[in-house]
Amino acid sequence: MNFYYWLGYHGSRLFAQLSFGFRILHRERMIQTGPVIVAMNHQSYLDPPLAGNACDRAIFFLAKKSLLHAPVLRWLLPKLNVIPVDLEGNDRSALKALIRILRGGECALVFPEGSRTPHGELQPALPGLGFVIAKTRAPVVPMRIFGAFDAWPIGGRMHFGRNITIVVGEPIHFSDAELETGGRDAYARLSQRVMDAIAAIELPASSPPSRKIDNVAPDNAPLILRE
Repeated sequence: MNFYYWLGYHGSRLFAQLSFGFRILHRERMIQTGPVIVAMNHQSYLDPPLAGNACDRAIFFLAKKSLLHAPVLRWLLPKLNVIPVDLEGNDRSALKALIRILRGGECALVFPEGSRTPHGELQPALPGLGFVIAKTRAPVVPMRIFGAFDAWPIGGRMHFGRNITIVVGEPIHFSDAELETGGRDAYARLSQRVMDAIAAIELPASSPPSRKIDNVAPDNAPLILRE
């Protein structure tokens, strides 16, 4: 980790622990070496830095290219391993960047849903994740974040005191047979398998109930990111 990443890594965890009682369950399941895709549901702007705390090493993130319009962020985000993505163009450049990073033995965070949930429910997976899995054969560690939507929903203000928990699931290793077939349908199936694993992750019995996936992705959905 460079200094800026190290500072954000520890600073975000301390802030979340003090403000939201943040905790990570089953962190021992994380694959800490070699190429790994960390796949998590997306509830708020808090998700990327908190997801990064599940890893002992620095990981890479996708972010809207428009965030780099601000001078400070243009300077800072690359130091935090952020990969800019142009939502108004073709997101295949982001997929290629992810593939290059994973083939280099690094870890990358991907949100299979492509964007923050507007209602707190899980959204359908986009096929871009399956494409990256097929091209890199990297294992996937599914994770699920709970409470981040209540803490900071889209268009709303931050609500301190809401509990946020990340639960790490069992790693998924794909067989050669699963990766032989290409095409959008095959990539969609791989993505959906990961999304199903995320949906199956639950909090301990004493925690609030989990939310469901309410539909499936349309055929004309983008590969990995939504507006």
